[in-house]
Amino acid sequence: MSSVITYLETTAKRLPDKCAFVDDSSSVTFSELLDVARRVGTGLIRSVGHPNKPVMVFIERDVQSICAFMGILMSRNFYVPVDTSQPIERIKAMIRQVQPAAIIANGNVPAGLGESLDVPVVDFEALCATEADTQLIDDVRKGCLDIDPCYAICTSGSTGVPKCVLVSHRSVLDFIPYFVETFGFCEQDVLGNQAPFDFDVSVKDIYTSLYCGATTYIIPRKCFSMPKLLVRTLNERQITSLTWAVSALCIIASVNGFKHGAPESVRRVLFSGETMPIKMLNIWRENLPQATFVNLYGPTEITCNCMYYVVEGEFTPEDRLPLGQAFPNEQVLVLNADNRPVGPGETGEICVVGTCLALGYYRDPQRTSEAFVQNPLNGSYPQRMYRTGDLAVLGEDGNYYFSARKDFQIKHMGHRIELEEIETHLNAATGIERACCLFDEAKNKIVALYVGEATKKDIFTELKAKLPKYMIPNVFMQRDALPLNKNGKIDRQMLRRYYEENK
Repeated sequence: MSSVITYLETTAKRLPDKCAFVDDSSSVTFSELLDVARRVGTGLIRSVGHPNKPVMVFIERDVQSICAFMGILMSRNFYVPVDTSQPIERIKAMIRQVQPAAIIANGNVPAGLGESLDVPVVDFEALCATEADTQLIDDVRKGCLDIDPCYAICTSGSTGVPKCVLVSHRSVLDFIPYFVETFGFCEQDVLGNQAPFDFDVSVKDIYTSLYCGATTYIIPRKCFSMPKLLVRTLNERQITSLTWAVSALCIIASVNGFKHGAPESVRRVLFSGETMPIKMLNIWRENLPQATFVNLYGPTEITCNCMYYVVEGEFTPEDRLPLGQAFPNEQVLVLNADNRPVGPGETGEICVVGTCLALGYYRDPQRTSEAFVQNPLNGSYPQRMYRTGDLAVLGEDGNYYFSARKDFQIKHMGHRIELEEIETHLNAATGIERACCLFDEAKNKIVALYVGEATKKDIFTELKAKLPKYMIPNVFMQRDALPLNKNGKIDRQMLRRYYEENK
């Protein structure tokens, strides 16, 4: 098997009339999706060519986007989803970096973009109206390799230039069967999609459905601002599985979203992206005792996730969840500054080896060579390893625990501090729903921004009993809500702007 399109073809043959993807206004069966993919693929081969060219998709979270993705793969090219609600200058930067062969749009090209960039824009409806040429598609796909690019997701870059993570078919083909088997997904499942399609959490929803014949319901964005409506929607749609960002789960838990009932059909809740506050997790577990909860870890560069922990037993607000074990066919190393595995109590960088690794950053050899390196523990033959930039500590119990991002480390009052350690205690404090820490280097101050009823005095008193003085925030700023970026994570850049404007 050399292409993920085989998932669609196999499932369309087995379950042709079963609903594959559905949003609030449309749906598509597996056989219909296959037909549209062939039409779009034929149109792209004739207009764009092949193989392995980047085709951008100006997306919404809807069924049409899934059809566009499948059509691009059918043409033996790879898709690059772009959320057009982003600032126009960022979209331009992504286009400059990727240099796509074409952009698929459906009347949603941002004003001023088409005039400034010389990239052909292909109308999605026109592609769908193309008559499928199965012989043409078969001829093109005869040359498919499993190392062909499947998709590219643009992430933020510290230099201001977006990094475009390029993932191969092989990586998806390797990960998805293990993911499905590990958590018991099947064709009876209904997946509740929360993640934007330009966020790799959504890859698990899309390809789990294609692989095992489950249905994915694309939950309307408005539901996440109205917890009562969200819970009702989960019940009405009989959603069985949630693979969500941590912040999406916290939205419901922090506003007592279960007071009108809980989603009784949900059997598994998988979360990733940030550290899950135990208080929020416990609220979910209390209201969904029938569900399995799983802490997932892994950056975009390793195809979704490399580690998982099935939550068992009781956890207090002061506890941390283990990262758990590696998925099959993936090796996770936690290496110290000397590139040796850490011992109990030591902190090191999480590094990953295996088929899961992305091909690298598209059209960016320098940053690729910095992050994807030779495994320092293997001096016998070439073996790629990805340095995540995430730090973990090996607990006395033998489990690894997420510590912080390298770039969240600060030096304060002569001490090296992980801001996320402070956040763990803030999130556990009485009267705090959610908290985030920043560091003001100019004034050498730790800043805590939080949502909740607690006063500065209350928080200081509670933290004083748990943290050394040099780790207690110097500034406390109470807010009605913490802003989230489009991927559902706390928007630290927006919080920093707010702090700078109000300090």
